[in-house]
Amino acid sequence: MGVYLVSIGAREWFGEDDDRDEDEAGFGELASALNGALLRRGLPPYTSLPEEAPFVRGSGTTFEEKLVPPMEGFIGLCRAHLSAEETETLCGWSALVPISLDEEICLPVESGYAHETTVAGAPQVLAIAERLARIIGLPPEIPATSDNLELTTWFLDGAAKDTAAVRPGLWTEDLDAAFYVALYLRAAQHVLRRGCPIVMS
Repeated sequence: MGVYLVSIGAREWFGEDDDRDEDEAGFGELASALNGALLRRGLPPYTSLPEEAPFVRGSGTTFEEKLVPPMEGFIGLCRAHLSAEETETLCGWSALVPISLDEEICLPVESGYAHETTVAGAPQVLAIAERLARIIGLPPEIPATSDNLELTTWFLDGAAKDTAAVRPGLWTEDLDAAFYVALYLRAAQHVLRRGCPIVMS
């Protein structure tokens, strides 16, 4: 149980996943609603997605992280360095896509935790996350991939504390906040590298 960020392949995104349980909601309605909203903005539809890749640890072909630590410190960091609009763009989405969006798209499609889905563009999220990463001096030792909770494990199982001992900096003052900076940074990078959406599940 809990809240996860996970990547979605083409068949699941377009509601073509034959293995899905009949009682589970797919993403076909969301994909259709998003394409309609993009067309109304004069943008091309989002139709080119990779298929879900088989899990290979460290391959960077899938993304799965769990939102475990408390977010209070991260929200405080955002308030100190970002505008309210930038904070909303960075972490207010429930679906992240590899499309440049000047503002998020709110769709009347139920997500796992709300009656609507907010879609953000990965280029905008990446730019904000990169700025926060520079501000706190996020170290290069953070995992580069998130196939199987790599960030979650790195921050919660001790490796982050070990690294903090030899790489002091602002990032060490609140490891929970640093986790979320790394999470949104890696999520946006993954979406742009793979061309697939990440959703809150």
